[in-house]
Amino acid sequence: MTTDKNISIIVAIASNHAIGKDNDLLWHISEDLKRFKRMTKDHYIIMGKRTYYSLPKRPLPYRTSMIITDVEAEEIDGCVMAYSIEDAISKMHPTDENFVIGGGSIYDQVMDYADTLYITKVHQDFEADTFFPEIAEDEWELTEAQEVTDDPQNSFSYTFETYKRKSI
Repeated sequence: MTTDKNISIIVAIASNHAIGKDNDLLWHISEDLKRFKRMTKDHYIIMGKRTYYSLPKRPLPYRTSMIITDVEAEEIDGCVMAYSIEDAISKMHPTDENFVIGGGSIYDQVMDYADTLYITKVHQDFEADTFFPEIAEDEWELTEAQEVTDDPQNSFSYTFETYKRKSI
């Protein structure tokens, strides 16, 4: 599906596609958090309500937070509210990059609309209750990859990857 909005997904994914458990992240990767902050600063970040409430600081500073909820007329101070994926897309910034930051259900629903995927691929399996959908090789092209094998804070390696949607 196409839209005139510039929609990107940003997520860290384990080898088994795990992204979270008990509404929390599965790891702490300082370089990934710095990358997230650098890329999303001054942009819209779009998320589900559970993801919003899992954030350490709400709303995240220097960003416009859009919360997707199915509770009609629900309002959260300091946030743009959307009541469906279509409503969220209609309210996204018309020209700037819009970043979808989770959770699992939101990723599932937005995947067909996204133009770019910014993936931090964690090279280890984790126990989880939330997973990222498969990245279809016939729809996405890996355009950039930077592997990190020497992070002293973690016992696992990871790769920063960028995927672009293939033209049809």
